[in-house]
Amino acid sequence: MPFDPVALDRTFTAPVGVDVKGDTWPCVEVPEARDLFGSLRSVRVDATVDDVPLRNVGLMPTGSGGLMLSLNAAVRKRLGKDVGDTVTVRLERRLS
Repeated sequence: MPFDPVALDRTFTAPVGVDVKGDTWPCVEVPEARDLFGSLRSVRVDATVDDVPLRNVGLMPTGSGGLMLSLNAAVRKRLGKDVGDTVTVRLERRLS
């Protein structure tokens, strides 16, 4: 059964960098992810990070009870940001 997209309007500020098994990954952790999505399984969303639109991107489990948005090298370059910098994220729509 197909999933109907659901509008979200959640904005938060967070540092780039999530500890995963002892390594720091260039991701942003979504606060209160369980409350927002009802579980901690992977979900696909449309988001904006510091005015850079990201469409149909996956939020992945952190392994420590949260969800994270990965910022690949191309996105970090567009943002001019890296691990340790702070970004503003707006989750706009849930796709899965």
